[in-house]
Amino acid sequence: MELKSTHLQDLLVVQPSVFEDLRGYFFESYNSEKFASYGLNLNFVQDNQSLSQKNVLRGLHFQNPPFEQGKLVRVIKGKVLDVAVDIRKNSKSYGKYFSIELSEKNRTMVWIPPGFAHGFLTLADETIFFYKCTNFYDKRSEQTIQWDDPELNIPWNAKNPVVSEKDKLGIKFNYFVSMF
Repeated sequence: MELKSTHLQDLLVVQPSVFEDLRGYFFESYNSEKFASYGLNLNFVQDNQSLSQKNVLRGLHFQNPPFEQGKLVRVIKGKVLDVAVDIRKNSKSYGKYFSIELSEKNRTMVWIPPGFAHGFLTLADETIFFYKCTNFYDKRSEQTIQWDDPELNIPWNAKNPVVSEKDKLGIKFNYFVSMF
């Protein structure tokens, strides 16, 4: 398993070592010792999984302190454009985003630490998205930033994505007041 830095501080791309043969494949999707070698002593308390059809956009979601969540995200089936936005007000990359394609074929994962808003666009039907969380879901602390905010200017490359009512009502980034 290799953990790679990105242009956003603390956000990591995780590439597992995959062992394939005639039977199929095997890989570790998480190893606490390898994450600890990067200074990440994580305690995952909740796993989440979603199924979405092509062109579904979920996000940009996060939970405010003291219920902030770190997430280790991956695709089990299908593929997504995965996006994380730095919302840590004292960060040099505040308001910047990172995007990457995650798929069942590339088996790439992303570690999204607390202080990031997260979303994804499904690029295939029957996409199964999975993530491990470092804190429990708390509805009162949940917040959504508008996925198509012009200030963030995220190139989703999607025409008329399917978006929930909650996500349509996300706050514009220039009105957002970070608690991170």
